Amino acid sequence: MNKEYVTQVHGAYRLSDTRVSLDSVVYAFLNGLSPESIVDSFPVLTLEQIYGAIAYYLAHQADVDAYLRQGEADFAALSKRLREHNLPLHQQLAAFRRQQQATAHEPKPTQS
Repeated sequence: MNKEYVTQVHGAYRLSDTRVSLDSVVYAFLNGLSPESIVDSFPVLTLEQIYGAIAYYLAHQADVDAYLRQGEADFAALSKRLREHNLPLHQQLAAFRRQQQATAHEPKPTQS
């Protein structure tokens, strides 16, 4: 009996019969999470599905890694286009982030 844990849907890898992307499981695995921790993050999945997804990744690592790199490149290109298209908004957000970081690093007042 051969069970498929991963399928491709419209060019994206998904865990079979779910909407969970293989990317999510692989990135969690590569970040050092155990299968038990990953299943805690995705309660719709079973431990068997997590192990199946990891086994699929390890068996097809070169292909999946290339797919992940392409997804990262596509995201970076989209982010750049959106940033360029909405430059004033991006500048306002960047200024807000800098302000928040500066505020977070200020010493807190002490009570007397």
